[in-house]
Amino acid sequence: MTAEAVRDTASGTSPKSAARGEAGVERGDHPLRIALLTYKGNPFCGGQGVYVRHLSRELARLGHSVEVIGAQPYPELDTEVPGLSLTRLPSLDLYRQPDPFRTPGRGEYRDWIDLLEVGTMWTGGFPEPLTFSLRARRHLRARRGDFDIVHDNQTLGYGLLGLPRVTGTPLVTTVHHPITVDRRLELDTAGSRGARLSVRRWYSFTRMQRRVARRLPSVLTVSGSSRREISEHLGVPRERVQVVPIGADTRVFAPDPGVPEVPGRIVTTASADVPLKGLVHLVEALARLRTEHPRAHLVVVGKRPEEGPVAEALERHGLAHAVEFVRGLTDTELAALLCGAQIACVPSLYEGFSLPAAEAMATGTPLVATTGGAIPEVAGADGETCLAVPPGESGPLATALGRLLGDAELRTRLGAAGRERVLARFTWAAAARGTVERYRAALATSAEPGDRPPVTGPSRRRGPAGGDRTDRGTGPRTEGQAPAEPERAEAPPTEAPLVAAPAAAHPPVATATAGRTGASMTTPSRDEPTGASG
Repeated sequence: MTAEAVRDTASGTSPKSAARGEAGVERGDHPLRIALLTYKGNPFCGGQGVYVRHLSRELARLGHSVEVIGAQPYPELDTEVPGLSLTRLPSLDLYRQPDPFRTPGRGEYRDWIDLLEVGTMWTGGFPEPLTFSLRARRHLRARRGDFDIVHDNQTLGYGLLGLPRVTGTPLVTTVHHPITVDRRLELDTAGSRGARLSVRRWYSFTRMQRRVARRLPSVLTVSGSSRREISEHLGVPRERVQVVPIGADTRVFAPDPGVPEVPGRIVTTASADVPLKGLVHLVEALARLRTEHPRAHLVVVGKRPEEGPVAEALERHGLAHAVEFVRGLTDTELAALLCGAQIACVPSLYEGFSLPAAEAMATGTPLVATTGGAIPEVAGADGETCLAVPPGESGPLATALGRLLGDAELRTRLGAAGRERVLARFTWAAAARGTVERYRAALATSAEPGDRPPVTGPSRRRGPAGGDRTDRGTGPRTEGQAPAEPERAEAPPTEAPLVAAPAAAHPPVATATAGRTGASMTTPSRDEPTGASG
């Protein structure tokens, strides 16, 4: 273990000695020792943290040992399940509240990676995917032999290149969706040349992610839509991308007859005030809806924006009293909020999966959702398990919301059908089983000659000293043969990802002091840097 790493054991026992999980390891297969990497793992700040928490729990319940290796905000694990542990691999935590974009004290610097992290931030960059990948590489190299499989949760940093050779362990990577999608949507809405430049700088780390993704041996994603986008945007051949859907914790997100229904209540989640989430279109739809349904009101699980399109729409339509923002909800509190709503809404322009849709459906709350990205794969057919509307249009959204508010029988039917769909297709237990299948496939492939996938087409990359070189693919290699990356791949291009600096008429919703703001799989919000979700 490297000097800066600090290991906690969530269950109070080592994962190597913990009792096997409740479901047991698959017959004839040995339990796996899994390193699960996540540069942002707190489940209260975005979908990647939700993914790590629930997947690690279900993998441990299958009888595997799971060590989550993460940076701030640190992952929160379900401590009642044996076999889970957390290793803290700290960054400089430059985006922490209440002093985001802080300058560390001289005594905080430990090595050149820290200097790179601060220097990238100072020049308007977002360094964490790169710097976490470098720290994780160093940590895993020092612990060679401790794990059977390394699973990266969308870091896609240069430190991953050649990692199986360094660690002696196969690498599997989850890409929830390409962040280039977020970049495109934000560029489409940027109103000035300066704003477009800021967006390009913010998302420039996607160049690194494209280069890394093309060279990864095994990529998992959460939907067919994301698989297509990964192939098109990142250049990864479709045959190297496997779909393992995720889902809802159906033991928590379940109907609760004891929660009273609040007339007119609509619930949505918005983990970041970005165009991708489509919240401004829902606000516009609410303004239309209230002309016919004056009791209609919106509860947003997320932070109230102080400026920008959503704040402007709230002021323009005089909706401050009809829209409430709540933060700090536990899963249990979020489930209760959904159970008390008449409608759940997902207005996103694009989602790689949509955990909010799955969780709402699991509670039996009827859903109105757009057809953006993978949302139809989760929400199902219009009129059967949800009401579906085109993304980015407030008119159809208002019509669908009004239809549901006025038809109790339709709400009941869609709510019941939605829950059945989630139970049949989208649970974390099923996600864990599917993920283990991909782990074992990666282990089997790594034991065969010629396991390294060829590079797809020529790619311009910088060598460790910053000099450009072109890789045109070296073809398959046999076990033990060195990959094309240099030995010191942890000295990556100095090119870094850049980022721009930074009284109700309805019953109020109680909030906690710290907690969940949604389940986005997107990049960190510039308005909420501590809410980075990758």
